[in-house]
Amino acid sequence: MAGPTVGVIGLGFGRAHIPAFQANGCDVVAICQRDEAAARKIADTHGVKSVYARWEDLLERARPEIVVIATPPHNHLAIAEAAFARGAHVLCEKPITLTADEGRRLVAAAARSACVAMTGFNWRFPAAMQTLQALVAEGAIGRAFHIGARWLGARWAAESAAATWRMDRAQAGHGALGDMGVHVVDLVRWCFGDFTRVTATMGIPYPQRSAPGVARPPDAEDWCILLGELVGGVQVSSTASRVAHGANEHTLEAYGSDGAVQYRLTRDTPGWWAGELKLSRGGAFEPVAPRVPVPKIDGTEAFEQIGRGTIAPLVARFLDAIRTGAAPSPSLADGLRAQQVLDAAARAAVRGTWIDIPQLTA
Repeated sequence: MAGPTVGVIGLGFGRAHIPAFQANGCDVVAICQRDEAAARKIADTHGVKSVYARWEDLLERARPEIVVIATPPHNHLAIAEAAFARGAHVLCEKPITLTADEGRRLVAAAARSACVAMTGFNWRFPAAMQTLQALVAEGAIGRAFHIGARWLGARWAAESAAATWRMDRAQAGHGALGDMGVHVVDLVRWCFGDFTRVTATMGIPYPQRSAPGVARPPDAEDWCILLGELVGGVQVSSTASRVAHGANEHTLEAYGSDGAVQYRLTRDTPGWWAGELKLSRGGAFEPVAPRVPVPKIDGTEAFEQIGRGTIAPLVARFLDAIRTGAAPSPSLADGLRAQQVLDAAARAAVRGTWIDIPQLTA
């Protein structure tokens, strides 16, 4: 019996969703991108039969049971509302919307539809991160004191690197904080609890690098340093940067009353999608074997590795929620809660102060 049909809208990061759904037995029937010729090449590579330049046409003609939204965030709300109106389940990339206010509308639309909706927080799913979350939940480090995290990439480190829509807040909502920092926020929330307040500083090193078609300097940050406090007083410090020469890694360290954990994922090593984890129970750090299977992936194509290595386990959870009615996780509400932290950090950077986050509920 064939799996559910899937339409993927947006083929930047969205192209990684195609092998992820196919690995779970789904039928990816249609993909959408404004550059139809480029989309056709991707379709031919993955055996997808239908290509559309407009998302409205994909929803109307292909009528997929599941819609993946991987466009710039300024389109997310409209696409999701239209998908829900057709009874389609939705997997939405992060940030889920431009603002938390839009995020609340998105969560409400999902609730009214009774469709399953999830946020694309795929970086919960490397085996080492899954193991870290389980260890922390079991009390392996005791009461957490402080957390440090980095999410570094080099895509726009050179001044000559071509700008994209990601340099424009009107399309992206946030810069490096929305590209990368949102994953840090989610991982911290998932493992250690909600943020109660944040402050931040941000920067744009190349103010002449405007987004295509935008006749003004860029206004979406290329790096952000965020400080936060969680429920219970846990302190968080993190750096997100897309202008870090030579770097392509994620790290998270947490130190507590009984021990500490160190997580690292460097995306230029064989089998990188497993991640690496070390644990201290008061002495030296020791490697920890993963508690969940690590996908075996042939080939070196980056989006294939990302899709099969980190998105496919998320898709498995998504399909299970559709089949059984289990609570989806990471939920759309998780995306909203992360969005609230992003918005508060942006305000804090402008004002040069701490911003409270009094309520993190959908």
